[in-house]
Amino acid sequence: MISSISLPLATRHLEPGESLSELLFGLIMTLTFTLGAGLMVQEGPDAVSDLLVATIGCNIAWGIIDGVFYINGQVFERARIARLGRMIRAARNEDEAAIVVERELAEIIELTVDAGERGELYRRMARQVRAATSRARPVTLVPSDFKGALASFWLVFVGSIPAALPFLMIDDAWIALRVSNAILLGLLFFAGFRWARHTVLPPLRTGLLFLAAGVALVAVAIALGG
Repeated sequence: MISSISLPLATRHLEPGESLSELLFGLIMTLTFTLGAGLMVQEGPDAVSDLLVATIGCNIAWGIIDGVFYINGQVFERARIARLGRMIRAARNEDEAAIVVERELAEIIELTVDAGERGELYRRMARQVRAATSRARPVTLVPSDFKGALASFWLVFVGSIPAALPFLMIDDAWIALRVSNAILLGLLFFAGFRWARHTVLPPLRTGLLFLAAGVALVAVAIALGG
């Protein structure tokens, strides 16, 4: 389900790092509930049902919150870029404008452009911005903001779905709980393995690292009362 629905939605509307963070948040949130649910299983099926409802409800709530945060972040970034353009146009001369561009882009440009060419590149970029209309575009919401927010919500929410499936198919609540835990831990490994393809990191080692880090984070959350 995650590979056929969530990933295409995420790759269309979110950067790889953003989609990874949202999915991991949903998985770890769900694991925090289910790994600490051993005592509730002993109380009977009603307690287990309450646990699942609470888990899914919590992920829905946090999915909505993350969607709103995503929209806020997009608006903030556009406003920041607009301010940068204003600073470039307000510079007293081309050299000062190029310095503004360098402060913003040096970390990226240094990886791809030789040192002798960077100064002229910064000046050309500054000239392009200064030659554009001085009237700044208003910072408004655009359709892609809402699509990204929906993708954020879905990735957080989908982390709670695998936790529910074993309880729908296995009568023994204790076995269902442990199967649920195993599925979620497997998905943590899958997340690290899958997203490592966007980097130079080895997929297998990254998947194992995500698995270990996820278990450690959940252990901390449970120890602190989460």
